[in-house]
Amino acid sequence: MQACSGPSTMELRMDGMTAPVRENGVPPPPPLLSVEGVTLEYQAPDRVVRATQNVSFDVWEADRFILLGASGCGKSTLLKAVGGFIATRQGRILLDGRPVHGPGPDRVVVFQEFDQLPPWKTVRENVAFPVRASGRLSRKEAAERAEHYIEKVGLTRFADAYPNTLSGGMKQRVAIARALAMEPRVLLMDEPFAALDALTRRKMQEELLALWEEVRFTLLFVTHSIEEALVVGNRIALLSPHPGRMRAEINSHDWDLKSGGSSQFQVAANRIHRLLFEEAESVDGARHD
Repeated sequence: MQACSGPSTMELRMDGMTAPVRENGVPPPPPLLSVEGVTLEYQAPDRVVRATQNVSFDVWEADRFILLGASGCGKSTLLKAVGGFIATRQGRILLDGRPVHGPGPDRVVVFQEFDQLPPWKTVRENVAFPVRASGRLSRKEAAERAEHYIEKVGLTRFADAYPNTLSGGMKQRVAIARALAMEPRVLLMDEPFAALDALTRRKMQEELLALWEEVRFTLLFVTHSIEEALVVGNRIALLSPHPGRMRAEINSHDWDLKSGGSSQFQVAANRIHRLLFEEAESVDGARHD
């Protein structure tokens, strides 16, 4: 990844979806994941809550696609719908051109909670278990794959450790290794670093990007941090406050973790903030006039 040379490299569209940037001008292949006009609702104790409204976007193979918005905009609900845990009220979700109707091993979620790892299993057992449970590999093959991804996240020395002996960042590395060991079509991450301290969060962002450079997995990543969205993603969907609607899509492929202190980076972050909040407020005000 290269540092951004100026705000002009942050490509933005307000009227539809952006495809990955292709330097040779060749049209991209069909998207791996398509979210088409998706409205999501869930039942609260006293009413039905509309989480998202008519959201559409495409994700291509090896994209690092970010769902960015304030708390309550429906981004995590949308991630769960892609995972097959929530049915759409309207619209549809396609993976490899086929409708998503439920969970499957082709989509694996990494959450922010540290207790997502069974505490009675070692690191090795935690990573190998879902691969074995899927029935796709023999016990030996599952163990070999687990070792491979444990090494990828730098935890070989801790393969026989239990979760209660690991730091928060190390637990998240285990969760990422466990997810990647399934070799899913899309890795889903729901604010995975939100509960970490600032230094550990930055380290985990660095490690995630280094891992992506090596493996080139497809990532759908939820965050409420503008800075995290810019450095982790190559494409960003901006969701308005509740209910979540598409405000814009941004190609942010030129930013990296070294860009954070630059004036151009701050210009980009401020622009996204205005799109998320100031323009959304003006639109909401117009609706009530």
